[in-house]
Amino acid sequence: MSDSLERLYQAVLAARHLDPATSRTARLFQRGPSKMAKKLAEEAIEVVIDALSGKTDAVVRESADLLYNLTVLWAAAGVKPEDVWKEMERREHLLGIAEKLPKTGARLAKSPAEPAVRRRIVALESSLRKRR
Repeated sequence: MSDSLERLYQAVLAARHLDPATSRTARLFQRGPSKMAKKLAEEAIEVVIDALSGKTDAVVRESADLLYNLTVLWAAAGVKPEDVWKEMERREHLLGIAEKLPKTGARLAKSPAEPAVRRRIVALESSLRKRR
């Protein structure tokens, strides 16, 4: 999957200076980060609504739109996909792949001296199957 997002990222970079009249990507860049952020939020909401409605095909389509808009925002912010992958890898070493960093005052080291004990990965499939 990271290869697909890398290709998408490169396509976004290539399209950013095209004619905004014919390129959605160029139009987003022309309108700026606030428009990019708004489009990203809209797509995220659509994914959530479709997931809660049990519309699997729509979740797939809207997720692709979400990833596109996220990639556009990354490019505008100077974030490369590899930066995100490195952060995900760092978190996996600290907390396990299924975790995200706590929002409390707890601070985690950038690179632990000793590998942290990984937490068990909790599968979400069973809860998703119940909703369908």
